[in-house]
Amino acid sequence: MKDKILECVPNFSEGKDRDMIEKIVGPFRRVEGVKLMDYSADKDHNRLVVTLIGDPESLKESLLDAMAVAVREIDMNRHRGEHPRMGAVDVIPFIPIKNVTMEEAVDLSRQVAREAAGRFNLPVYLYENAATAPERQNLADIRKGQFEGFFKKIRLPEWKPDYGPPEVHKTAGVTAIGARMPLVAFNVNLATNKLEIAAAIAKRIRNSGGGLKFCKAIGVDLREKGMVQVSMNMTDYTKTSLYQSYEMIKMEARRYGVTVTGSELVGILPMQALTDVAAYYLGLESFSEEQILEHRLLWED
Repeated sequence: MKDKILECVPNFSEGKDRDMIEKIVGPFRRVEGVKLMDYSADKDHNRLVVTLIGDPESLKESLLDAMAVAVREIDMNRHRGEHPRMGAVDVIPFIPIKNVTMEEAVDLSRQVAREAAGRFNLPVYLYENAATAPERQNLADIRKGQFEGFFKKIRLPEWKPDYGPPEVHKTAGVTAIGARMPLVAFNVNLATNKLEIAAAIAKRIRNSGGGLKFCKAIGVDLREKGMVQVSMNMTDYTKTSLYQSYEMIKMEARRYGVTVTGSELVGILPMQALTDVAAYYLGLESFSEEQILEHRLLWED
């Protein structure tokens, strides 16, 4: 049987305590069959984003072990951060990479959701391709109200969890688990400390505000840096590229007399997402990834 490989990008609500962060990522280093590709923590967002690849069973084992740490150690009643959140283990997406269908990724997400709900007495929602109802496909719709608002929200019949008890875990909140295509987390920083400007720009560029089709965006206050940020999830980089969102942010920022100071990528992204940017800004004609040395070496190996 061919090896089945998935990517997984769990997000945890902790971005400040280095000791706790190392405890959470420990299982991803320890479990055979899982490769810890990247992990980044942001103090302003107060969030840990981990990127893993592995086979289905190994991923499941390591994730449940890491969830055990997060559920035990993180108290959402004390959590404060700029990024929207609803639980200690906020979201776990599975992305098919090699010899895995989307249906298999959905099945794995349901397995992990069921076991996590039973083991940790945790309410879990299925989202994106694993969603059990149209209103649960969009993670932002599930997360609306955040941790504090979920104590009322979860009592509504339409928001009964897919797995676990119909009440919020008192310290760990609720979790969303699902399956989706690759996503690029892309943030653009602005030379101002006015959050209302970042929020207004985010509203104009995101899909729900009539902007870019495959872009989700919010304004974030980076207090430690003395500036604000347009924080984005590009849900299909092949149809809405990074340069489109970047250029649109620069254009919208001009109306406020604000400049872009830089941008950042969170976690790992597909090569094509960057080669599309390079081809656009360099005006390359008839460009192909076959012209990239590392790409050729990878496939020849």
